[in-house]
Amino acid sequence: MPKRIQTIRGFRDILPQEAQKWWYVERTARDVFSLFGFREVKLPILEQTALFARSIGETTDIVEKEMYSFQDKGGDNVSLRPEATASIVRMFIQHSLYQQPLAAKLFTIGPMFRRERPQKGRYRQFYQIDAEMFGFERPLADAEMIFMLTTILNQLKVAEYDLHLNSLGCPQCRQAFKEALKRFLEDKHQKLCPDCQRRRLLNPLRVFDCKSEGCKEVLKEAPLITQYLCQDCKTHFESLKGYLEAFGIAYLLDPYLVRGLDYYTRTIFEVTIPGIGAQSAVAGGGRYDNLIEVLGGRSTPAIGFAIGMDRLLPCVPDPDKEARPIFLALLGEEAVKIGLKWVQFLRKVGIWTEIDYRLGSLKSQLNRANHLKAKFCLIIGEDEIKKGKAILRDMDTKEQLNVALEPNSEIIEKLKGGKN
Repeated sequence: MPKRIQTIRGFRDILPQEAQKWWYVERTARDVFSLFGFREVKLPILEQTALFARSIGETTDIVEKEMYSFQDKGGDNVSLRPEATASIVRMFIQHSLYQQPLAAKLFTIGPMFRRERPQKGRYRQFYQIDAEMFGFERPLADAEMIFMLTTILNQLKVAEYDLHLNSLGCPQCRQAFKEALKRFLEDKHQKLCPDCQRRRLLNPLRVFDCKSEGCKEVLKEAPLITQYLCQDCKTHFESLKGYLEAFGIAYLLDPYLVRGLDYYTRTIFEVTIPGIGAQSAVAGGGRYDNLIEVLGGRSTPAIGFAIGMDRLLPCVPDPDKEARPIFLALLGEEAVKIGLKWVQFLRKVGIWTEIDYRLGSLKSQLNRANHLKAKFCLIIGEDEIKKGKAILRDMDTKEQLNVALEPNSEIIEKLKGGKN
């Protein structure tokens, strides 16, 4: 027997039962985005490597270690997208969406790829819900994005989560902070992990992203970005906090939060869920007012966030009601012809309908209906055709009701009511 082929390490199949919950989460997110005026876009999975090197930052772990990058047969350097923001910004510039009011608020849902060490909640192909807003620099836009994110979590009935908030300032005030941080780390060189020994020279903010306990201990006495904010950045941050309080959104000030990408400016935020393990961050984002210009577009303020679906789904309760089909038990060719009219009619009005393609005995078809957890079974056989009445059986109570043989709207409400 040939050896069976398995999934690649860090990749996984999403089976039908689990996929139903994914669909529920995606549908909830799409409904909320619609309420906030966001429109969906679809992006290519493969992009030029330079897009991510220029936007995310060449000294980030993502670009240095984690991207799936290769040279294609045409000699171009390409990468599987490790995140969505850079791709949406590239699209925004390439298609000149500046002048389209309905292109100011965009979202996408799909897979991303990073070659990280697989562990609980972390996969090499992972899925994100991503939202971006362009053209608004005032902190009210920041508050609106955070409000939208928390609305999605609340709609999904995520019981407990923490919103961490910080400001990275603008490039001007951040430069002063970087210099102070470099001086602080200079005599701590030997206490840092090898990665942070290199980071402190190239990009010292990345040290705050390190998971090493030794580096975390060193950073307890490090200067903080909030101590170096210029007046404009302080005002922006204070206004944002005021708007969040007006929305009734609780937050935790986290001066150690930096996020893992270089393009952020001013507001950054992260949502964590206690008790789910080391990978407790399920969503995060921030403002990136300079990224569009860095990638060749006109200067445009922007802010966005991403939700990690792989980490979020275990924290989402199952939907209150599970959809259940209507099953048609058809006995004989004449019954099949009548049944197909019912199939067409019921599906057209939005009712999930199943039949037994093997056309077995009544007992086997009823067993199939039970296996599918059907709420009702519509039975049509020779006797029913002679009487001109079909039998509608409630599969839970076993009660039976005679109904018209041909499709009609009289029992639609009853069937829809029994759908869940």
